[in-house]
Amino acid sequence: MKLATLRLDDGLAAALASGHPWVYRNHLPAHRLKTGDWVRLVAGTAEAVGVYDEEGHIAVRLYGAAPPDAAALRSRVDEALALRRRFVPPETDAYRLVFGEGDYLPGLVVDRYGRYLVARSYSPGVTKSVLPGVTKALGRALKPRGIVLRGDDGLTTLYGEAPPPELTVREYGLRFIANLHRGQKTGLFLDQRENRRKVGQLAAGARVLNLFAYNGGFSIHALAGGAAFVHDVDVSAAALRDAERNAALNGLTGRRQTTVADVFEFLPAHRELYDLVIVDPPALARKKEQLRAALRAYVRLNALALARVRPGGLLATASCTARVSPEAFREALAAAARRAGARVQIVHEAGHAPDHPLRPEFPEGRYLKFAVLRVLEQ
Repeated sequence: MKLATLRLDDGLAAALASGHPWVYRNHLPAHRLKTGDWVRLVAGTAEAVGVYDEEGHIAVRLYGAAPPDAAALRSRVDEALALRRRFVPPETDAYRLVFGEGDYLPGLVVDRYGRYLVARSYSPGVTKSVLPGVTKALGRALKPRGIVLRGDDGLTTLYGEAPPPELTVREYGLRFIANLHRGQKTGLFLDQRENRRKVGQLAAGARVLNLFAYNGGFSIHALAGGAAFVHDVDVSAAALRDAERNAALNGLTGRRQTTVADVFEFLPAHRELYDLVIVDPPALARKKEQLRAALRAYVRLNALALARVRPGGLLATASCTARVSPEAFREALAAAARRAGARVQIVHEAGHAPDHPLRPEFPEGRYLKFAVLRVLEQ
């Protein structure tokens, strides 16, 4: 395959040689590339090959020294599957099979839900030039009932058959309803699996407040772990109905309360104290210019949540905002504690589950932050 070659500024040589998988549009010289074209980029003595996109800030996603052929894509898929065989826990059939950049397949994620696989592409070029080979490799290796691509317009069947409107999957033996057509992300928030389990381990005998509860994932684990009571709060009535269905599916319908409310409005008006408060909001910043406002929101939100924790209790709090670094999140938690007049200790920190592997040269891959804070007597 004859490739177009673009020479970048020599000052980008170290970045290109580092293995970082993205090249931004403003770093490219003039060219005639089209979406899906493979291109060789050269800076100084460094070079790498990637897939080009005509739109978006990320112009090229890098795939190594040469365009991967079918055998190379099979090899990368096999590496990804081997990691999951090693780290996905027993009695779990919903997890991430391919984590894009973390699995050396930039721009593409694939999740497993039982016998179905759901792909999501963040690059039209990858959809055109990489996804067909990955689909073939996954079909050959796993023989699923179906593989679909989820986009803004719904599902496109790539292999086998489309999934039903809903199906039931398992997470550490607990059962959850997944809607692969309309649910968040590809159906469920799979990245929080180990953090949900951690909450279950901390919840025995506790009265729990779950904020931004969505489908009750944290609450189901808390109840299964022996929580005395769980109060789910979410702005979506439909999400809380799904939480009730998941509780019923696991025989955990007692000891529960749900409230449809905006969390930022609920907390100032609510005066009950809890042994464990969970805060898992959606991303609060999509663009760089939103970062400062997002950090202010994390401070306010966690200060309000800390006020609802009984002395000696725990706050389990998360941020999925990619632009907020782990260090910035800790600083926001410290500011929240000062605002709430609380003395706290971080007793546990984590990120995504191991089926979301990180590459050290790609810090942007660490989007999820999770911390458990112990709240002390004043």
